[in-house]
Amino acid sequence: MVRFYGVEIRNALLLGTAQYPSPAILAEAIRESGVEVVTVSLRRESGNSRAGEGFWALIRELGAHVLPNTASCYTVKEAVTTAQMAREVFGTAWIKLEVIGNPDTLQPDVFGLVEAARILSKEGFDVFPYTTEDLVVADRLIQVGCEVLMPWGAPIGTGRGINNPYGLRTLRAHFPDVPIVVDAGIGLPSHAAHAMELGCDAVLLNTAVAKAGDPVRMARAFADAVAAGRAAWLSDPIDAGDMAQPSTPVPGKAFLS
Repeated sequence: MVRFYGVEIRNALLLGTAQYPSPAILAEAIRESGVEVVTVSLRRESGNSRAGEGFWALIRELGAHVLPNTASCYTVKEAVTTAQMAREVFGTAWIKLEVIGNPDTLQPDVFGLVEAARILSKEGFDVFPYTTEDLVVADRLIQVGCEVLMPWGAPIGTGRGINNPYGLRTLRAHFPDVPIVVDAGIGLPSHAAHAMELGCDAVLLNTAVAKAGDPVRMARAFADAVAAGRAAWLSDPIDAGDMAQPSTPVPGKAFLS
């Protein structure tokens, strides 16, 4: 169980809602995986038409918590304005804050991110910042009001998994009481389990499920993986070693002459 701004979430898998073959498959993936939080882009809604009403009605029907995002925003002003609009459209103070700094890697602009987080926190938003695993940036985000950290595992959509396990492990050690959600780059359930085994509290992904041959089955596999990874972390796993150690005790062994 993880707590986001006072809200308890039992399922550590968070899903994006873009790129699915159909709304029906999206809905089934969410139901089968038991996901309780979904991310939604404001671009799916239209202020002057009713183009997004069907999608929004589907999300409400599923009963999941909605986490709007500021996807593809490259400036502080654009991200803040998008967040303000999202709060009006979706009726929530939650916002997944993205301020992109590089169009090729989609790496966060951490300087703009901290500034946008400061502004939005003062306006009463519950900010979920898409960031790197940098400790100094994480500390600045917490100082300006963020109660969640969302470091990337790898660049968005690459499916490469956890590029910097050391960085995530260090984040966990420095901020033991702050929820950490690995966001972006997860391609396989084993990647999600790895993130949880490092002590992260949740995993957010989209492409790995939406673009799978069977999104529903893949969503269920990811839900199982994050649960297994969390259980492993809580079980205090053994440390890796360089030398072999017999699992069967030597004392009492019969020796033949």
